[in-house]
Amino acid sequence: MQDVFESGVILFLCHLEVESPWCLWGRLSQHEDLQLRMNLHYHTNTPDTVTLKPCAVLEGQVCVLYWSEMRSWCRATVESVVLLGPVSTVTHVRCFLVDHGERVVVTSDRIRAVEPEFLQVPFQARRYSLVGISPATMKLSLCEEKALLTPSNQWDSSATRYLHNLLQASTQVEALLKEEACDPRPMELYLTVQGVKICVNDDLVVKRFAFYISEDSVRSEAGVEVMEQTPAMLACDIFSHTDCFLASNGCTPPREGGLLLTLHRRRRQLSSPCRHEETEISADCNHLLWNYKLNLTTDPKFESVAVEVCRSTISEMKECAAEERGRGYLVSCLVDHRGNITEYQCNQYITKMTSIVFSDFRLICGFMDQCRQDINNLHCGSITTGDKDLHSQGEVIECLEKGVVQEAEGVAGAQPITEECKKAILRVAELSSDDFHLDRYLYFSCRDDRERFCENTPAGEGRVYKCLFNHKFEEAMSERCREALTTRQKLISQDYKVSYSLARACRADLKKQHCSTETPRARAREARLSYLLLCLESSVHRGRTVSGECQGEMLDYRRMLMEDFSLSPEIVLHCRGEIESHCSGLHRKGRTLHCLMRVGRGDQTIDIQCQKALQTLIQEADPGADYRIDRALNEACESVIQTACKHIRNGDPMILSCLMEHLYTDKMVEDCENRLLELQYFIARDWKLDPILYKKCQGDASRLCHALGWNQTSEVMPPGAVFSCLYRHANRSVEQGRRLSRDCKVEVQRILRQRALDVKLDPELQTRCMTDLGKWCSEKIDSGQELECLQDHLEDLVSECRDTVGDLTELESENIQIEALLMRACEPVIQSYCHEVSETQLDSGDLMECLVQNKHQKEMNDKCSVGVTHFQLIQIKDFRFSYKFKMACKEDVLRLCPNIKKKVDVVLCLSTTVKNDTLQDVKEQRVSVKCRKQLRVEELEMSEDIRLEPELYELCKQDINRLCPNVAFGSAQVTECLKEQKRQLSQKCHQRVFKLQEVEMMDPELDYQLMRVCKHMIRRFCSDAEGKSVLQCLKQNKNSELMDPKCKQLITKRQITQNTDYRLNPVLKKSCKADIPKFCQSILKKGGGDSELEGQVIACLKLKYADQRLSPDCEEQVRVILEESALDYRLDPQLQIHCTTEISRLCLEEAAAQEQAGQVEECLKVNLLKIKQDACKKEVLNMLKESKADIFVDPVLHTACALDLKHHCVAIPPGHGRQMSCLLESLQDKRVRLQPECKKRLQDRIDMWSYAAKVAPAEGFSDLAMQVMASSSKTYLLVSIGGGVASLFVLGLLCGRITKRVTQELKDR
Repeated sequence: MQDVFESGVILFLCHLEVESPWCLWGRLSQHEDLQLRMNLHYHTNTPDTVTLKPCAVLEGQVCVLYWSEMRSWCRATVESVVLLGPVSTVTHVRCFLVDHGERVVVTSDRIRAVEPEFLQVPFQARRYSLVGISPATMKLSLCEEKALLTPSNQWDSSATRYLHNLLQASTQVEALLKEEACDPRPMELYLTVQGVKICVNDDLVVKRFAFYISEDSVRSEAGVEVMEQTPAMLACDIFSHTDCFLASNGCTPPREGGLLLTLHRRRRQLSSPCRHEETEISADCNHLLWNYKLNLTTDPKFESVAVEVCRSTISEMKECAAEERGRGYLVSCLVDHRGNITEYQCNQYITKMTSIVFSDFRLICGFMDQCRQDINNLHCGSITTGDKDLHSQGEVIECLEKGVVQEAEGVAGAQPITEECKKAILRVAELSSDDFHLDRYLYFSCRDDRERFCENTPAGEGRVYKCLFNHKFEEAMSERCREALTTRQKLISQDYKVSYSLARACRADLKKQHCSTETPRARAREARLSYLLLCLESSVHRGRTVSGECQGEMLDYRRMLMEDFSLSPEIVLHCRGEIESHCSGLHRKGRTLHCLMRVGRGDQTIDIQCQKALQTLIQEADPGADYRIDRALNEACESVIQTACKHIRNGDPMILSCLMEHLYTDKMVEDCENRLLELQYFIARDWKLDPILYKKCQGDASRLCHALGWNQTSEVMPPGAVFSCLYRHANRSVEQGRRLSRDCKVEVQRILRQRALDVKLDPELQTRCMTDLGKWCSEKIDSGQELECLQDHLEDLVSECRDTVGDLTELESENIQIEALLMRACEPVIQSYCHEVSETQLDSGDLMECLVQNKHQKEMNDKCSVGVTHFQLIQIKDFRFSYKFKMACKEDVLRLCPNIKKKVDVVLCLSTTVKNDTLQDVKEQRVSVKCRKQLRVEELEMSEDIRLEPELYELCKQDINRLCPNVAFGSAQVTECLKEQKRQLSQKCHQRVFKLQEVEMMDPELDYQLMRVCKHMIRRFCSDAEGKSVLQCLKQNKNSELMDPKCKQLITKRQITQNTDYRLNPVLKKSCKADIPKFCQSILKKGGGDSELEGQVIACLKLKYADQRLSPDCEEQVRVILEESALDYRLDPQLQIHCTTEISRLCLEEAAAQEQAGQVEECLKVNLLKIKQDACKKEVLNMLKESKADIFVDPVLHTACALDLKHHCVAIPPGHGRQMSCLLESLQDKRVRLQPECKKRLQDRIDMWSYAAKVAPAEGFSDLAMQVMASSSKTYLLVSIGGGVASLFVLGLLCGRITKRVTQELKDR
């Protein structure tokens, strides 16, 4: 691809990365739409991977890959390809991003072939070099006691760092191109800093980082003198070339010195991992060699050079000016403060001295004095053959560092180290934090690993450390290097300043956020990495500004803590037993930590100190703010995040919430589920670890719950106490005050919805209910079952557990969406019937009410139905659990039903009050209007499932198991089953069912089956009818052609029920309240108040109707009953009871007819002479008698004579047998011609009545007299009766008084 820019063109670069002044990667700001077009193209065609993937991935190939850091498709060139295995088809590909100047390693499945249209735009990342200058380095002359600047072939790291700082401070970057078709492209770099434009090429020369070179000179041919010079910051060991070093300064080493230096090189060869078996140098020779080095560094010449070169710096640093001369302390002091040195030549000199000082711990100011005793105690200075080298700075420092770590971890037998030595060790580690070459032990341990993993990472600024940390758990990492890295990480955890990049990035933020004090104890505490993380994380969570660079460093070290548990000494100290018992062999990638979390979350016992250590570590790492911090979770959940949470920005704290929302769904995988629950168990125990909750609720928590700051802890406040306080206040009404803010309440409900999936995610609930969980719910292991179990056993729980479960259930009643599993199960019903309610509902309880009302819909699945029913069953245990009922009736309950808690009892109390007020016609109802309205809803809901009426359910439980074993609960099916088999019920159950029917007949709206089955018919026929008249309206429209068959069948059932007892027919009861005691008193006495009368009272009223002795209102109602029962024999309970056998024998075909229109009654009348049972015969005779009183009672006759009634009896009003008499007179009148069918039916009725008159028994004295007068033996019967009366009279006259006569005296008293 051709470069479009010619020499002399000025480019404005939007981004510039510095490797050295000869290698700068710059990116242009043009063609910004390229990335957008590539994203659209490759995202749209993602499924079509066959055509988009390249045939092969080769080095030098131009391609397009998906860069996860930017979540975008980018152009790249392939630099190298590595197979993952001998038979693997997937490879690791190292690529250079040609538009960003970055190198990344991706798998081959992320690479796509580049389309030609995307190659039309030049690569935006180019390599540039500063033209016309060459690097400078310092040449030390110990003999002449001076230092000189000379040209070099490599740039000093201080020059690179200076250029990097300039770029960070600049506001505009311009490049003047000098040559064409070169790589790197020569340029003059111009930066605008604080409004001043400077030329960087010239500035580097002025600052003595570089020399000017002529235009025609070539770097590669700069001359021998230049090529031999290398800057000290490349960490070359000065003692490896001591002869040359001294010779180049005009000195000849003494004879014996040459021998010692030869021995020194020999010793280094022996310490090399690649050495051959050779003779070991003696210990005495070792001592002599290193004493020579010590004497060399204490030579006054070293200090005189330092005084000359660093004169102004020493005068500014009083602590260095006061150091004793001749002991090497001055140079060590300058090394210790080299970060504050601004003088260029002094900085160069001290940089060279650093490699000398750090080559031996004895040369560091005061180290030997502070750590001599500890070296002896720990045997770090052993000179036995084969043991550690006594004077090796790396070995001895490493030994002491391990001693510090072991003491902190409480390792058995660990020797304590003095505080002065600890400070010295940490200071050494801090001084070596800039360049990993200065940590000699780590450098030699990780040389090969550095080349393997961090080949292109330049030394300085802690970059190599960070690179090695990132690859610590790679399979190819050597164990020796991994051990050295772990030791250094442990030191960083004790003193954050051991990490150069972290200390530099966060120095200003620590000061700005007041994370330091002046007391020595505070300084020791604040040096810990945990304190830095907690303090700065607290500032971030409180919305304060922390620089992005510092936050990036914090993210790296938080991830480091989560990856390796051993970096937390408290974990190692207090969880040693748990690790050995449960988590051995799981050291890498955070698996040990998750294993400990699993143990803490599970049923195994875990030491309380280990639990606290885990909780502290989770707070320090704060994975709730960014799931990527938890590597084990990140790897386990990557596929779930890509599918279920891809709409959320990478690293957003909402991803954890998204994962919780998809827990136990099809998108969740088992490994992710386990890692997620292990982490959430600890996040749930500290409300601050959910950053979204903390952001929205920190004000409420401080105001209402006395919560402490983010990085503060309280031993008094138990885990989960603050969140428990928040959700208790979420339940408060406006009148109670002290409510949560709306945003906080939404977050509390979100957390509750997620924690409802697992009882262990609610620390207060788990702590207070531990005993009850083991006692009642040990077998409930599925998601959500434990909480349901506790709710089911609410009355059996201990008081503190009952209160906690009650509070949680009360909050659920306010917003049932907290029940995440229920909401998932009910999604079809919600979408079809409750969509609007679910979107607008926040705290009104409307959604649950909607679900209850739609339980019978076809979209209602078993899981949803069971969940809704369970919540209904829980609600009856306490009226507070029904939010709408509680809010509507709370004042009424306190005033009218105090000390009543169970919802069913409260409903009964309030409904009884309403009924009494209605019957007494009080001017003002005691129950408020809004409560009466909600009371009606509750009564309707309770009628849906027999379990919602505990008294009825308990009394009938055995009958249900016996008579309705296969009938499902819900939709009032069990209640309907009991009604249909009422005669087989036990006495107590029968009485309770009868009372239920009595209530339903008085108020048909409480009849769940009727209201559900006939819902549409009620709308069609009875939309204007009052609630209590619904059944009456349906009965009137029962025979309409538009009537639904199922509804018609149910209406018939209710009619049959009404006719079994007058008390079940409120209209009849009211109309005949005077007639029933007058004519049917004997039946009432015989039956009693609690027993069902089986239609006897109604039968009694029917007979009195035939005698025309009833009051008008009662007569009208009885006539209606007679008309209805004449059409359907099942509506006459006495007929059913006494004639069942005869109907089966004589009228089986008529009884089987789907539509009943009096066929069975007609059959019985016709076959009257064939009826064998007297009781049945009596009932048929009563029917005949009733039909004689009114033709409407005889549907067959009425149908046959309908036309004749219209022609001959149109003026005759119905009732009292008037129309029947009209027809009979017409029959006898020869002038009138009746319809043949009518005439036949009338003649049959006359014969039946005649027979009935002969065989029917007399029911009273009047009936007996009428039968005697009509008999053919009338004379004989009258003589017999008269003779009997006369005999009794004569007997009385003859025998006199039977009682004792009373004397006159007694009468006169």
